[in-house]
Amino acid sequence: MQSKNSKSVQICVFCYTVQMATLYIVGTPIGNLDDITFRAVETLKSVDVIAAEDTRHTLQLLNHLGIKKTLVSCRAQNEEKASAKIIEFLKNGHNVAYASDAGTPGVSDPGAILAQTVRGAGFCVVPIPGPSAFATLVSVAGAGGKTLTFEGFLSPKPGRRRARVRELLLRGEAFVLYESPFRIVKLLSDIAEFAPERRIVVGRELTKIHEEIIDAKASEIFADFSQREKIQGEFAVFVSGVKNTQLSEESADN
Repeated sequence: MQSKNSKSVQICVFCYTVQMATLYIVGTPIGNLDDITFRAVETLKSVDVIAAEDTRHTLQLLNHLGIKKTLVSCRAQNEEKASAKIIEFLKNGHNVAYASDAGTPGVSDPGAILAQTVRGAGFCVVPIPGPSAFATLVSVAGAGGKTLTFEGFLSPKPGRRRARVRELLLRGEAFVLYESPFRIVKLLSDIAEFAPERRIVVGRELTKIHEEIIDAKASEIFADFSQREKIQGEFAVFVSGVKNTQLSEESADN
């Protein structure tokens, strides 16, 4: 009996050997527009339609590249409905590219539902690799060990955020978080409270003009950011792993 997985593999192989409409998942720069790949540019030039998390944002990139294409909205709020519309384009023989606002779609960005739905409809989904804040920060963090967890954005609710931070720290393995400038101090406070000696690396505005990368103990980085008058930019936070992790008794009881 043939498994569903083997069927999907055959479908993808079929796409490469027989001409049929394809959805391309395109990684785009997280800041510096020069980080876009040659393959991404050629893909955006060659497709018939470009779906985007925010058409206005993607239009800026396309204008920079001198590319004019039909744009379709596909954001988190309408991804299922937009997926059906994109499948219609594919059925009519139109190749489609999908780009989120920055980085690689599906990595803390919309795109996962689209990719799954389109593949389920029998069309090939081809990755066009590109930047991500996760890989960018890890590349300079000096991460050791074989296990690294990508958690992305935590819940904005304090109780859930603190509980998840504590769970991740107790694992004793390295992990990466994303955070907004509005909640970064609260996140750093939680980490510093539970594991003040843990080494962390904070990346702010990665690849942009005001890029900042700080490597220090959790308590030191929290002290730094808690004294800043104004905090701007998007954040990626690498938390190093340790063996036999123990939280303070007081923190563990909270």
